[in-house]
Amino acid sequence: MFERSRNPELWDLLDSLQYGDLLSGKIAAIERFGVFVDLDDVPDHPVFAGVGFISLPDLSWRSFEDPSEIVHVGQSVSCTFLQFDTWNMEARLSLRENQPDPFQAFADATDVGRELRARVTRLLPFGVAVEMFHEVEAVIHRSELAGEQDTAQREVQVGDVITAVVLGLDRQRRTVRLSQRQARSDLG
Repeated sequence: MFERSRNPELWDLLDSLQYGDLLSGKIAAIERFGVFVDLDDVPDHPVFAGVGFISLPDLSWRSFEDPSEIVHVGQSVSCTFLQFDTWNMEARLSLRENQPDPFQAFADATDVGRELRARVTRLLPFGVAVEMFHEVEAVIHRSELAGEQDTAQREVQVGDVITAVVLGLDRQRRTVRLSQRQARSDLG
């Protein structure tokens, strides 16, 4: 734990920030657990590569395997200040807060019962993940895949474009339920 006395100028600056303040800087380091940001016009951190830190969920609305898919070292970014982490003496930041939530745009444009095209992005033990709309993903449970129950999942491959019907939308959880089995047409 860092103490105020270790770097009072940095402590005071971080303590003065308010939730929602916009901060700019450059990506200083990318780690498997998050990204360090060297904030503009802020004293250097005594230990870390940057005074700002973005956790993985706060990097992007879309799913990703590696943070380097979203940012690269040296990239200039504008981030939203979330909180002062007094334990690590760093600014907790969000990059995704500055971007529109693609799920909400999808939900605004989609009704339950609508048929749509979805591209299979991953095969999962319990179904398939699909991307439907500007980086909005959903899972189609294997019981909702078209075809015979025991072979339906084997008939779908990554990259396939399938037709599915929207069974439900949950804006708060940011989830959508889909069914390929209940789709009425091939939208071809």
